[in-house]
Amino acid sequence: MKYDFNKTIERRGSNSVKWDATVAFFGEKDVLPMWVADMDFQTPPFVINAIQQQLNRAVLGYTFAGEEWYSSIISWLKKRHEWDVEAKSLTFVSGVVRGQAHALQCFTEASDKVMVMTPVYHPFFQVTKHLHRQVVFSPLHIENNQIDINFNRFENDIKGCKMLILCNPHNPGGRVWTKEELQTIAHICHKNNVLVISDEIHADLTLPGYRHLPFTTVSAEAAEIGITLMAPSKTFNMPGVSSSFAIVENEQLNRQFQTFMQAGEFDQGNMFAYASTVAAYRQGEEWLEQLLQYVQNNIDFTEHFLQTELPAISMIRPQASFLIFLNCKKLNLEQPELEKLFLNKARLALNSGTTFGQEGEGFMRLNVGCPLGTLQEALYRMKTALR
Repeated sequence: MKYDFNKTIERRGSNSVKWDATVAFFGEKDVLPMWVADMDFQTPPFVINAIQQQLNRAVLGYTFAGEEWYSSIISWLKKRHEWDVEAKSLTFVSGVVRGQAHALQCFTEASDKVMVMTPVYHPFFQVTKHLHRQVVFSPLHIENNQIDINFNRFENDIKGCKMLILCNPHNPGGRVWTKEELQTIAHICHKNNVLVISDEIHADLTLPGYRHLPFTTVSAEAAEIGITLMAPSKTFNMPGVSSSFAIVENEQLNRQFQTFMQAGEFDQGNMFAYASTVAAYRQGEEWLEQLLQYVQNNIDFTEHFLQTELPAISMIRPQASFLIFLNCKKLNLEQPELEKLFLNKARLALNSGTTFGQEGEGFMRLNVGCPLGTLQEALYRMKTALR
């Protein structure tokens, strides 16, 4: 490989949430962090170089999104996802979760109902609650380590809602929704006058053998009601730069959203956000292909280790992303005891399954976006703790 994903980067002492905030979140310092969804691989050199070039200009002034920012995104989406996007449909946002908050404030009112499908990335319902909207929890169906949508329940739960927040691909389960599933979501939501925020931050981390479909591309109904949020941050391990974007193809919705964003200057980025995005999307394809192969190998290693060394723990095999939802139900432990097992016995910091909703009970989320040596250490700690 041209890029070295086995290299260990020392992240302690950098105010890293993943490495330095374990005391705040877990009450423990000396643990191996396998939780927050950023990777321990070095951010690609072309991204670092783009930021360095901005620093070399010696003036950190106000910066706007130039033509290259728009064209790099448009070209990337066309090449990677066969998606034709117009520049006028793009709006800069400083983060995907912030983009969700902006969309909620723009398109819904206090006390409006917003549906999420749990288990799911917890800010979906936390942000919604904090903005005084009513959260409607519609559980996904999990059986035999497979995640599916019960559309009978979905159609019943969506009634009376103003918005659905869709995780596409899914986090924490790593599920890549099919065209038929997305079309059904779009049809039901369109029929019920429900807007859809499609969080597609893991889109470019879809693993070999699967294909990500942007929600608004699956049907005319989806394009009419969809607000898509994407970012290079997960893909190129640069979340600290705070660079994301929204794509709204419905002209009326787009006009409403951009008016809201401009009113608070929420659509204004910084020079590093713009430059790093251009570099990632212009130069990142080879790096990404090698990353995906490395992550796939880490997933394979984890699956084999569990089957041969830890048969009491299984996993939902991700179709996208570097996150694995571990099924620990055979251990017959209550969630607090399961959390203690991983933290106190294995000395690992993982996300508890119930963080993502009650449907995550009996699960723990493991981040394998790290050098293989780090992953091996984590799995051996799990084996020792269970022994």
